[in-house]
Amino acid sequence: MTDIEDQANDEVADGVAGLLLAAGGGRRLGGRPKALLEHRGQPLVEHAVAALRAAGCARVHVVLGARAADVRAWAALDGCVLVDNPRWEQGMGSSLRAGLDSLAGTRARAALVSLVDQPGIGAEAMARVRSGYRDASSLVSAAYAGVRGHPVLLGAAHWAGIAATATGDRGARAYLREHAGDIALVECGDVARPYDIDTEADLVHLEP
Repeated sequence: MTDIEDQANDEVADGVAGLLLAAGGGRRLGGRPKALLEHRGQPLVEHAVAALRAAGCARVHVVLGARAADVRAWAALDGCVLVDNPRWEQGMGSSLRAGLDSLAGTRARAALVSLVDQPGIGAEAMARVRSGYRDASSLVSAAYAGVRGHPVLLGAAHWAGIAATATGDRGARAYLREHAGDIALVECGDVARPYDIDTEADLVHLEP
């Protein structure tokens, strides 16, 4: 085994890898890719990666799509595994499938999944959800006033089922609905704000 392979395996020795979905093209934002929107002096994709790492994910896979070459050129993503999703226009489901597939060859037993357009969800909420990991059968989700949201932790035992049902912009929603009784909810409303950056009006949430 090479030194690089050893390092990759060590990075998921605790079982949990970070998975950031950052492929969106910002159709309702005039075609500006969400990954490159500025927040607190850095692109959203850098902000989200930093939060996953601060939450304890040493290994982070980032799924890119819209203007992927520009994101690679402009964002500092050193140490991340960058996954290109050529089908990003089909919706978030395709990015989730690409991300989970990229983790299949690692020692990861769960993926902590975060969305690039939710900068109000930071490391503290991510760490809370991550702490719910037990084994490959784990399903853990942040909750806001009891309502399920992001991030979510998906145990590897569920990846095939999630991939089979992840279509359009639903992501893992259909699978999680079917397995609602197996999900451990972790309240995060006191430490995070689960807004999305989808429209021009939402840009008010971004800070200089």
